[in-house]
Amino acid sequence: MADKVILTCSECLSRNYVTTKNKKTNTQRLEVKKYCPKCGKHTLHKETK
Repeated sequence: MADKVILTCSECLSRNYVTTKNKKTNTQRLEVKKYCPKCGKHTLHKETK
């Protein structure tokens, strides 16, 4: 079962992306390098609750 997770920019803390994650296979928090429109550059985005 895939659940929705929100990805937050690690620099400006804006919530930019929503994605799905299988919580049975991936127990750790998701960390992806994505583009932040507020910062204007690629930054590390982490999963929030």
